[in-house]
Amino acid sequence: MGDERERSAMNALSEPLYVTHAQRWEAVRTRDAAADGRFFCCVLSTGIFCYPSCSARPARPENVVFHTDREAAIAAGFRACKRCRPELPPRAVREADLVARACRSIEAAEQGLSLDELADAAGVSPFHFHRLFRRIVGVTPKAYAADQRAGRVRRELAGGGSVTSAIYDAGFNSSGRFYEAAGDMLGMTPSAFRAGGAGERIGFASGACSLGCVLVAATARGVCAILLGDDAEVLEGDLRQRFPRATLQSDAGFGAWLDAVIAGIDIPGRGFGLPLDIRGTAFQRLVWEQLRAIPLGETRSYREIAERLGQPRAVRAVAGACKANPLAVAVPCHRVIGSDGALTGYRWGVARKQALLARERKAGAEP
Repeated sequence: MGDERERSAMNALSEPLYVTHAQRWEAVRTRDAAADGRFFCCVLSTGIFCYPSCSARPARPENVVFHTDREAAIAAGFRACKRCRPELPPRAVREADLVARACRSIEAAEQGLSLDELADAAGVSPFHFHRLFRRIVGVTPKAYAADQRAGRVRRELAGGGSVTSAIYDAGFNSSGRFYEAAGDMLGMTPSAFRAGGAGERIGFASGACSLGCVLVAATARGVCAILLGDDAEVLEGDLRQRFPRATLQSDAGFGAWLDAVIAGIDIPGRGFGLPLDIRGTAFQRLVWEQLRAIPLGETRSYREIAERLGQPRAVRAVAGACKANPLAVAVPCHRVIGSDGALTGYRWGVARKQALLARERKAGAEP
């Protein structure tokens, strides 16, 4: 089972294939961790075989031979390096497995697990575990646990369960702590969420802007949606799908908020000056924080955002978070582009994305 999991993880590693001697030597020279498991570096002068990423000083090229698997290296009389431990799965696989087990423990725990408990189970220091978990998962263990807890609450309430059962099934040891966290988890009271948003009042207004039609909606906590499109009725339908049993009310007094959003769209850099009710998973919120940090007139690639989160392979997840963003312009997902500079997709249309970027580049260039 372990060998099968290792082979599966290795198949997921990106190219190159490290077929030629030159490719393999370059991987050893640069300590390329992506090559670990693809081949093994065997040193004739010491009789040791290593992973390509081993931190030991590389041997002279004439003293090195390569084998495609550890069994062949051992059969040739080489013994495993005590530093990089090539007899074990690659370090990246071991770390991913360690974090995956921690995630399963967090998900299964009836009560919250402390950082010390998680680190002790993993056999590493709390500092190392915290850094490793955040690098691989993208959020801290505490944030991951909170997100799992919020998911359990949502499932319990959406399934018709009582608020009381949701409190204890989610691992809260008191109703007070549950209600303190309910606003961030649900965006409304637990009873309103359980009823599909029933009793929750959402005011909204729509109007024309330079990009077509814009709808702005807000709860008592702040703006929860800024939607762009061509038809106000379609945008209102989108809003109703989000809160099927909430009370949606077109509010004439909401016009000032709409005007502020339109001004923020038409005059880049002005800002909205409005409170936001940002709802999403822990990972989505991390991505959206990165988007809000992109300066006016600049762009970032999906890969750059993933790398800033410490998850260079989470490019698709970053793109998914951008697509799920309900707050157009306020959370500027239009500032994220492909690695080749292509505008790629945009929830509200590539033409709008192009117009926004052109307008912001011009505003950013002005003294």
